[in-house]
Amino acid sequence: MHDTLTPSAQPLTTPIATWLKHEIEQRRLRPGDKLPSEKQLCGQFSVSRSVVREAVSQLKSEGLVSSHQGRGVFVNERGTRQSFRLDPTRLDDEEDLAYVLELLITIEVAATRLAALRRTPDDLKRIRRALIGMEYAIANDELGDTEDYLFHQSIVDAAQNPHFIALNEYLEQHIRRLIRKARSNTAQYHQGLVECVQQEHQAIFRAIEAGDPDAAAGAAEAHLRNAAERLSTYMAQPPK
Repeated sequence: MHDTLTPSAQPLTTPIATWLKHEIEQRRLRPGDKLPSEKQLCGQFSVSRSVVREAVSQLKSEGLVSSHQGRGVFVNERGTRQSFRLDPTRLDDEEDLAYVLELLITIEVAATRLAALRRTPDDLKRIRRALIGMEYAIANDELGDTEDYLFHQSIVDAAQNPHFIALNEYLEQHIRRLIRKARSNTAQYHQGLVECVQQEHQAIFRAIEAGDPDAAAGAAEAHLRNAAERLSTYMAQPPK
């Protein structure tokens, strides 16, 4: 089952993020406190783990919480909220969408270039695993949107730059999520698009695997510009 989104629909992450922010603002979750576990939040809001992770990533991007590997996610001290922020992007706001896509393309192309230069054998394994996962999903008439997220996240991780990683988590809330949701809404009418997306992913992986930064950057830019075109295809469809 895939979570769907129409231009007017509220993201499933919104109630979770709103509730957590309220708990922090009301000091029921204080600085240093650990957030409820993914399992607890999944049960409370009746959503999947991927939705919970997106909601928590939104709080991370705003500087409200931070992850500690092996321990969990904790509330930050006051005053750590980041000054840079974007309002949630809407599919029906073409100008805002174009600006954020422009930012995403610039960031991801640079990160993919660095990934081709810095990737480790373990990085390649993670990227390949996500790629294969998408192929398996497509073969079973599924979208593989979770694997799609992992694919792009693994590439940014391979850039070995913590600032790219943090910014990628932030942008995940504002545009990459919309790209995946648009993909889910167009796939049933444009199955060929899903196959094209996978070919673009394969080209990115081959370039990173070959250690070719120019080819990797070019493949990433082509993929994201095509993703922008696919968003336009979705926006042109009449609402269901």
